[in-house]
Amino acid sequence: MDVSTNSQPPWWTGYLSGIAAAALALSFGQLVGSISDTIPPLVQAVGELVIDYTPGFVAQQSIENLGTAGKGSLIFGITVVSLLIAATLGETSLRRGDRVGVLGFVAFGLLGGWATARNPQAPTFSSWFWALVATSVGIWALRILLGQARQSHVDVVPHERGDEGPIASPLDPPHTRRRFLGFTAGAGALAVTGLGAARTLGATGAADLARADITLPTASGAGATTGSTASALSTEPFDIPGLSTWITPSTDEQFYRIDTALAVPQVDPSTWRLRIDGMVDTPYELTYDDLLAMDLVERTITLSCVSNPVGGDLVGNAVWTGVPLADVLDAAGVQAGATQIATRSVDGWTCGFPTENAYDGRNAMLVIGQNGEPLEVRHGFPARLVVAGLYGYVSATKWIEQITLTTWDAFDGYWVPLGWSKRGDMKTTSRVDVPADRTSIAAGTTPVAGVAWSPVTGIAAVEVSIDGGAWESCDLAAPGTDETWVQWATQWDAAPGIHRITVRAFDKDGVVQPIGPKAVAPDGAEGYHTVLVEVI
Repeated sequence: MDVSTNSQPPWWTGYLSGIAAAALALSFGQLVGSISDTIPPLVQAVGELVIDYTPGFVAQQSIENLGTAGKGSLIFGITVVSLLIAATLGETSLRRGDRVGVLGFVAFGLLGGWATARNPQAPTFSSWFWALVATSVGIWALRILLGQARQSHVDVVPHERGDEGPIASPLDPPHTRRRFLGFTAGAGALAVTGLGAARTLGATGAADLARADITLPTASGAGATTGSTASALSTEPFDIPGLSTWITPSTDEQFYRIDTALAVPQVDPSTWRLRIDGMVDTPYELTYDDLLAMDLVERTITLSCVSNPVGGDLVGNAVWTGVPLADVLDAAGVQAGATQIATRSVDGWTCGFPTENAYDGRNAMLVIGQNGEPLEVRHGFPARLVVAGLYGYVSATKWIEQITLTTWDAFDGYWVPLGWSKRGDMKTTSRVDVPADRTSIAAGTTPVAGVAWSPVTGIAAVEVSIDGGAWESCDLAAPGTDETWVQWATQWDAAPGIHRITVRAFDKDGVVQPIGPKAVAPDGAEGYHTVLVEVI
């Protein structure tokens, strides 16, 4: 008589089944997103959903503590959580039946479909379709792996003895377990291959290809701004190792990037349109070719994120190529009472600033170039706004598609309901670059240098203090203008020991920067930057 018995497979086979199936589904979603220029990858779409529903103070802490690494951390976190949930679904399905896992994966698919379809660039039907296809891939893989897991553990109990000894069980447990691990490894290999293909295919999108064929027309007024730094003692930028360069390179991510887009929008300039509407006499649209045909100007402007902490690097100085925003607005005819310029990106992000800032003498620009080249895709190609003296969260709309004239009370930009100030005027700020914080330097004469900015008032003077002593004036380098940062430097006779170097700046109205300390929320950090150095 046959007395062989089956027992429950090991718990880890269920967990492994769920993880492998989810990895395959997520990989498929990433692959679709890399092929399509309009449908974001599933993980990034869910990440943007998380960002949009994250309380303002959480977003503040993320930017302040993680900076540009915050997006990568969010993507990693979403991926890990998804795999952990899938592992639990796999283990539960192994014990209670496949229905649990199927329903769980369907829930994931519905979330992914909603997250991708809500992206303004993504076609609704295609977003839902591919999200559900990815879900189906995951369910298919899960059911196959669970089936293999259930066959991977069979207890062999001797059958009735015949003339040739015990009769073996029809299933050999070591063999079926190896088969399960083989199926799991195969699913994992497919997932890794899909991610590799997604990375390769997504490295160059349609916007990158189009950008490569564009040569900007010659612009006028290179570096011109609303004023100059008359108190500068050098006619050239300082060349001090470790000191921020006068112009921040736009390539290789040296120019900071802070925005809510996890999947950088790929906008085809041939189909891109910028609409100017609202409280205007004649609403109209601009094409990219229209912008190229206009009289372009170049202006050097410092741009900063409101979340830049004291001494932080979420700030950069660049030469921007574009057209004055006032010219764009005047072509539409701004109506009386239109006190706010509200703007929208192709991915739905919004901001707003006072209409007067386009007409008060500062440089407010519709930009198509940075440092002599077409905008990098991650920096807003094909067009963005740059407004001197305003933090980016209220003015610097990337991938812009709409400018609407409205009243100040009728509209709040993306960050305002999350607790940030509706006005975002940049504050007088200074930073020590050299020597770097918590480093060791040799005793003797050594440079102390950094940058300071106060758009649009301008920097009049910078002073440093060593160990709380008297404030000493520093030299300022030119170029350096009211709308840009200026390099500053001095020489210090450094004696051995631990020393504290503090910097402060004065604007051209004679006002010293706020002493602080104050956190970045809701309208920008305040405080004197201090570094500690060991002199040996």
